[in-house]
Amino acid sequence: MTQELRGMLVGILATDGVERVELDQPRGALQGVGAKTEIVSLHPGEIQARQFDLNAAGTFPVDRLVADASADHYDALLLPGGTMNPDQLRMDRDAVQFVKNFMASGKPVASLCHGPWTLVEADAVRGRRLTSWPSIRTDLRNAGAEVVEQEVVVDGQLITSRSPADLPAFCAAIVEQFARAHHPTPS
Repeated sequence: MTQELRGMLVGILATDGVERVELDQPRGALQGVGAKTEIVSLHPGEIQARQFDLNAAGTFPVDRLVADASADHYDALLLPGGTMNPDQLRMDRDAVQFVKNFMASGKPVASLCHGPWTLVEADAVRGRRLTSWPSIRTDLRNAGAEVVEQEVVVDGQLITSRSPADLPAFCAAIVEQFARAHHPTPS
């Protein structure tokens, strides 16, 4: 097993309604190459995961409250989807500010499915090229993004995917992009 992300700490911003597979698979891919992850959320305790937005799919323990979190503490950010999860996050001032600070830092930010909704609220998609779940593409365009139909889009620090069907490509892309940020090549 390679340890190319050893020493990297990835924040995963999620709350109740997160699509389980969209948190589990990327987190597993990152941990598999040595990264540590922390779930950052709106409330303490556990968050409720969902499968296909409808079915209960267990819980995840919360590591840190977003109100107490700083982008400076993390090396990268993951924004999983599910419909309810980003809809709640984009209504929380601390979560939106956390995302704004991450985007301003230049550190990698990865998001899939409905996850970019929080990026829209943080005014972080203007002039960016990305993809998402089809139902939020109008929101992205209205916020100034160029939306494309691809399984993975990398635009600078931002990595996006459309849906859980894209998880294999998304996981490979975030490992690659996070590794580039973690071990920059000399210019």
